[in-house]
Amino acid sequence: MPARRPYDATSRRESAARNRAAVLAACRELLFRDGYHRMTVRSVAEQAGVSPETVYKTFGGKPGLMKALWDVTLAGDDEPVPIRDRPQIRAVQSAAEPGEKLRRWAGFVAGANQRLAPLYGLLAQAGPEVAQMLATTQQERLAGVRALVTHLAGEGLLAPGCDQATAADTCWALTAPGLYLDLTAGRGWQVGQYEDWLVWILTANLLTPASHAPTPDRTDAT
Repeated sequence: MPARRPYDATSRRESAARNRAAVLAACRELLFRDGYHRMTVRSVAEQAGVSPETVYKTFGGKPGLMKALWDVTLAGDDEPVPIRDRPQIRAVQSAAEPGEKLRRWAGFVAGANQRLAPLYGLLAQAGPEVAQMLATTQQERLAGVRALVTHLAGEGLLAPGCDQATAADTCWALTAPGLYLDLTAGRGWQVGQYEDWLVWILTANLLTPASHAPTPDRTDAT
């Protein structure tokens, strides 16, 4: 009897990846066109060219779709790489100067919030059905800022008397998508202006005085 060929799952994985990308693209389009409550799993499936069962199996319904869309928007892609292992975060850890660490981290936050702001603004108005999903993203963001504070503390860079828990809460509050929206859409700040402000205020609150950055000039920010 001839030996069986080893099973090759490559084509199945590629098909699943294409379907996932199509569903998320359809979800984004219909969400922004019709709103959360008018968008349905069936309409997303039809737009993506898959069955509703495929959507439910992959994402578990509308809240699961929103979480997947959030994660892809946050990362900027759908690669299975945790945020903590991505090049921008690795660059924060490898920077030699304390101020450069926060500059790189602020750049990551500004880019993420720029991508997330429209989605956050829409989902924040969607009501209790997505409240738990948004609460999960807040906890994940808190874990990320705690990792930053732990890294700074491990490098001996936190200001004397700076409590790590309070420092993490400060970072968490200052980097919220809602605050980003308030400053950009509400107050007309440019993204670069927000990033400069974030570097300045986090430096002032976290780092030793020798590492403090100058106050950003709002009139020159671009």
